Formats: sequence, C-alpha cells, structure tokens
Amino acid sequence: MSERPSKKANSPAEQRRLQMADIARLAGVSVSTVSRALNGSSLVNDETRTRVAELARSLNYSINLGAQNLRLQKNRTVAVVLPYEASSRQHISDPFFLALIGSIADALTDQGYDMLLSRVDAEHLDLAAQFYDSGKAIAVLMIGQWRHHDQLNALAARQLPLVVWGGALPQQLYCSVGGDNRAGGLQATRHLLGLGRRRLAFLGDAQLPEVWLRREGHHQALAEAGLSPDAALELALPFEPVGARAVLERWLPQMPDVDAVLACSDLLALQAIQVLRAQGRRVPEDVAVVGYDDMPLAAYCEPPLSTVHQPVAEAGAELVAALTAQLRGERASSRTLDVELIVRRSTV
Repeated sequence: MSERPSKKANSPAEQRRLQMADIARLAGVSVSTVSRALNGSSLVNDETRTRVAELARSLNYSINLGAQNLRLQKNRTVAVVLPYEASSRQHISDPFFLALIGSIADALTDQGYDMLLSRVDAEHLDLAAQFYDSGKAIAVLMIGQWRHHDQLNALAARQLPLVVWGGALPQQLYCSVGGDNRAGGLQATRHLLGLGRRRLAFLGDAQLPEVWLRREGHHQALAEAGLSPDAALELALPFEPVGARAVLERWLPQMPDVDAVLACSDLLALQAIQVLRAQGRRVPEDVAVVGYDDMPLAAYCEPPLSTVHQPVAEAGAELVAALTAQLRGERASSRTLDVELIVRRSTV
C-alpha cells in the first residue's frame, strides 16, 4: 500500500518553514536567527538582518503580518479618517483624496500596519477618538483640518497618537504634515500677475485652514504688486463639484472684468473653465485659470491646466513616519512640504 502524502508537508505553514530553512542555509545562520531577523528583532545585528531580508526577497518569501499580529495579540491597525461636511457631502472619490489615501496605504503597508478607512462629521472631528478608545486602532491619521482646529488640539492634549494632513497653524498642539499652502498661493498669484492679469478671482472657502493659508499667499503676491485684496473677487466655494458649479453659474456672470482665476483645487478650476466657456469667454485668452493639487487629470484636460503640484507620493511616507515616531514615544514635529507651480496652457 502506498503511503499517503502528508497534509502537513503541503501546508502553507510547512512550505514557509522549508523556505526559512533555505534562507538560513544560504545566510549561514540558524532558522531561529532568520525568524528573528524577519521579525525585526534587535537581537540580530544590522548586517545579518539585511542579508536575510535580501535572501528572503530573492526567494519570494513574505511574512504573514496579519497572522503574526493575531498570534502575538498585537494591534497594528491605524485609523485613516476622512471627515465629511453634511452640507456638501464631498465624495471620497475626489481625485486628491484617492491619491492621498493610496499614498498612505502604501506607506502603512511598507511598515507592516493595517488601515481602517472611515469617515466622521467634519463638525465633530473629536469623534475620531472613538477608534482609539475602542481599541480598533492604535493611532489616527486625519485627512484635513476642516473648521475645528480646536478639536484637533484637544485630541492631541489627551495624548491620542494623531497626525493630520494640513497646514501648520498658530498655537497648534497636534502634529501636521502638509504642502506649503502659503507658498502655493504666492506662486500661483505671482504667475498670473506676471502675465499682466489684474482682476484675479480667488475660489475656495477660507474658513478651512489650508485654503486660508493659500489666500494668505495670494494676498502677499497682490501686495508685492501694489494691489489690495478685493473681497468681491473672493468666492467661498465648497470643494464638492456639483455644488461649486451651481454657485459659479450665478457668480461669474456678475464678474465680467475678471481676467484670471486661482481655484483651490483642480476640480474647482475645471468647473470654472466650463462655466466661463458656457458664457463665451476663452481660456486663457480672456481668463487665465490656475488650479491646485496637480492631479493626473490636470495634464489631460483641454486646455491642460496650470496648477500647484502637491507632493502626494511623499506625503504618505511623511505622515506615517510622524505617526510611528509617536508610537515609539518620540515627539514628532510638524513638517511643511515644498510645492511647485506647474505651468500649462490654461494660463499661457
């Protein structure tokens, strides 16, 4: 009678044990040393840990972090919270949100963390603490400061591990990582003024901290050119495209002398271009338009959109690095990332 193949020998666990033995043989160390190296143990020196990791990659060996965390009863879940405004219901499908969430997900995965994506009411940012208090997550990454900087300060004051995508503000207790919003507004406005434009519309709700900082840069550039800000040229628009479009269709016909637009997102800029064209105004001949974020769609619309590039790919890594520093008990400082104006045919 032939012997049946052992189920154990064909099991994923057994196959992984055999792979680990191969790594140990090639590295000239014990299987237990390989196990410690792959789990980041401080008992293994850096040289051995690096050699083992390289061999593991060459053999397509991967650590099952989910099973490992369950076995060790360790929670490695980070709550990524995207607030929503009940009035606009800005969608999670916004291209900037999707790009930033993707960047964060990649960075968390690289560090062996799981991601819990959720939403809370933007009027009650303190609700984000529920994920930490309930034990569902060990820390919180918040996308945007919205209108309640004070609630974020309160979360930081109670030692909640928290990092926020947003701008650095006065009297800020929490750690933030964000693009240089003031510099973005400054660069965009200088560009428009350099083209000879003088009636510049600013589109965005300055009650939101990031938009406020962009408007501060806009005002600085106007002052440099000897111009005073004109409140009549500043329109507090929601980021949600449908709501923004309705407001623009009422507002832009009342502003026939506007010769340039600085919009605080690429989607707002594209809505402005559509409304201007519907009125028979040409872009950029009659009105030059600059957006913000430099989402991939900005390069492929017609005309291609001049916009302020935000370093989204870098942002995820910076946010996660700041959060893991807090989890190690270190003080994480806020960081402002460089932005860059990308000039395309919507302005020249």
